[in-house]
Amino acid sequence: MEDPEPCRIKHTEDTEELTELIEENEQNEDLSEVEEKNNFKNGEKTIFLKKTRAKRYFTCTQCGKRLTSKYNLNVHMRIHTEEKPFTCDQCGKRFKHLANLKDHLNIHTREKLYTCDQCGKTFLWASVLKTHLRVHTKEKPHSCHLCGKSFSYLHHFKEHQKIHTGVRDYMCFECEKTFTSAGGLKHHQRMHTGEKPYKCSHCGKRFSRTGHLKIHERIHTGEKPYKCSHCDKRFNDSGDLKTHERIHTGVKPYTCSHCDKIFNNSGDLKTHERIHTGEKPYKCSHCDKRFSMSSNLKTHERIHTGEKPHKCSHCDKTFNQSANLKTHERIHTGEKPYKCSHCDKRFSMSSNLKTHERIHTGEKPHKCSHCDMRFSQSGHLKTHERIHTGEKPYHCTAHGKGFNQSSSLHSHTKTFTVSRTSLDPALSDLIHVITK
Repeated sequence: MEDPEPCRIKHTEDTEELTELIEENEQNEDLSEVEEKNNFKNGEKTIFLKKTRAKRYFTCTQCGKRLTSKYNLNVHMRIHTEEKPFTCDQCGKRFKHLANLKDHLNIHTREKLYTCDQCGKTFLWASVLKTHLRVHTKEKPHSCHLCGKSFSYLHHFKEHQKIHTGVRDYMCFECEKTFTSAGGLKHHQRMHTGEKPYKCSHCGKRFSRTGHLKIHERIHTGEKPYKCSHCDKRFNDSGDLKTHERIHTGVKPYTCSHCDKIFNNSGDLKTHERIHTGEKPYKCSHCDKRFSMSSNLKTHERIHTGEKPHKCSHCDKTFNQSANLKTHERIHTGEKPYKCSHCDKRFSMSSNLKTHERIHTGEKPHKCSHCDMRFSQSGHLKTHERIHTGEKPYHCTAHGKGFNQSSSLHSHTKTFTVSRTSLDPALSDLIHVITK
């Protein structure tokens, strides 16, 4: 009998393409031969061999991540290049992935069938509703095994883990600050560029983040989806709810590394620590004055612009700060929300309550830098120190006499006016001419 015919592969266009692909990759891949089966014929052993290729990876030159295909690498690179090749023809929004565009198109075309029974918010998908409900249930299924912190969302948990690993792959080329995610870098870069791509449909105000726009628009809609579990107060921002609930629980998880003072939110801690470091990152665009808080800068710049956007609903008076408007309106309403814990006296301003309570406690936190005298109010200290400095900022317009207190000037002016009216009219006119 004839020897068995060698195994042949039927050559088609597909197999030729496969053969070319194998030949192309053979230079870069390790090949191993494994025995597949034995075929005994005429007492001869024929061994069929199969080639298996070691797995090949494609490495990102930006962050070192390894991908299993060139296509996946190209898609991954869009994170670094910010390329968004897929555009919604309804609203112009752009996406890195086609799947994300397809999901987005449902916003325009599909009815939102899934409604939250807690706040009435509607969703396209049951899975998204399920995730949203964690806002209300406080469920946090993703827990960090290193510090015990828990998260409602998996992507928040993954970002948090990078704090422990120290991985910060994304760097700002303007200031060299590093970030754990491309999104964090992108948001940060808008500080340098001033870009605010998200516009409020109600008032035209623009924002650098969609989350900030969403919270802002609730001012117009009146939506307050977050309710305190201890009282009936509601909030339009989950962060504000979390901070508020700490009033009830007394939790202050943020401690100053300089003086051990504790705070119930990280923003207050960050602002406080600038007292120790002297950092004032916010500079006025009209003068050289700098501030440790952006809100203080915004208020200050209104001195230059003359802007007073806050108008009293009872009269025509306007203010450059919402807090000043709120305090002013209490004149009209008679509201005095701040009650002394020692007596029944009430106040319209918290600062007035604080000053008043020092009568009961005897506290005098303001000490003179020239002597040992102490005062319960900073205004009293300021007046007192003029005794040492000789400063007399209040002057009588009639004859130029100076005083260190406005009340002393007022008393002097009143006495001078009374004494003049009691004189003979002719003599009074003569005095007026002399002192003019």
